Amino acid sequence: MRLEQLQAFLAIADTGSFQGAAKKCSVTQSTISRQIQALEADLGLELFHRTGQAKLTLAGERLLPRARKICQEWQTATQEITDLVAGKQPELCVAVIHSLCAYYLPPVLQQFCHDYPEVQLRVTSLGSDRALKVLKDGLVDMAIVMNNRFLTAGKEMVVEVLYDEPIEVLVGANHPLAQYERIPWSELVRYPQVVFKDGYGMQRLVQDRFERLQATLQAVLEVNTLDAFRGVVRQGELVALLPNSALVEARKDATLAVRPLANNSSADNSNLTRRVVMVTTQDRLQIPPIKHFWQLVRENVPPQVIRTYATDTMRLLFNST
Repeated sequence: MRLEQLQAFLAIADTGSFQGAAKKCSVTQSTISRQIQALEADLGLELFHRTGQAKLTLAGERLLPRARKICQEWQTATQEITDLVAGKQPELCVAVIHSLCAYYLPPVLQQFCHDYPEVQLRVTSLGSDRALKVLKDGLVDMAIVMNNRFLTAGKEMVVEVLYDEPIEVLVGANHPLAQYERIPWSELVRYPQVVFKDGYGMQRLVQDRFERLQATLQAVLEVNTLDAFRGVVRQGELVALLPNSALVEARKDATLAVRPLANNSSADNSNLTRRVVMVTTQDRLQIPPIKHFWQLVRENVPPQVIRTYATDTMRLLFNST
């Protein structure tokens, strides 16, 4: 059974003749006849009484509402795909890590809403691993997250590195670690820490570094918002390892202190950083609104992050001289 056979059947039912159906479908009458004969052969029953007017048989009457529904569904589907290719997407869903959502992404969101006012933009703040999983499940169109090569390795995935940023230490202003210009790992490991909840890339990154140092991570509290980190650390004893972009508000708070980490020459001399990537699938990147959002992030987020980190670095060097 083919779609054009059902369309020919509906045209005959609507016009009452094979000739009228041929005109409606812009084909010859012999083409209409062949299509109906093939359809009747598939079904095993005649669909029309061959009299002066093409009247439906009992089988034709049973088929009619089903054929209308099938053809209508096909018409709806093809229209939706046509609209998708034309950029008429009803919504665009993006999963983003907290720090970008709070500070670096708003200008991009505003520009996209200006460029595509008819597209409903939905932004969800999630941990990196969770964001990549909902992307794989088709629940969002794009994820901007800390890289996890195990979740972005599929052939259908498109991954673009946005930037690498250092991990720093957040402590209370009166905490013993605040006296250091660069906090040694040997001192850091002595204190209990507040960490991101399971499913966040930062928790995995911190845990991995402690294991490489053969140190025990005293994770006494798990939270998942930047406000919660600041509030808990402000109380005094707990410390937190956070990426540079998550510490924008903390740097303005006199009750908190942000310090870079000193390299550990004895065990691990590499800097502790996280890599932020933008991820989608090959098919989604062909849709104009998604492609446009991708381009906006590519053009706007990395320079802003670089400027912010450069400014913070210069401030640190100036204060230490």
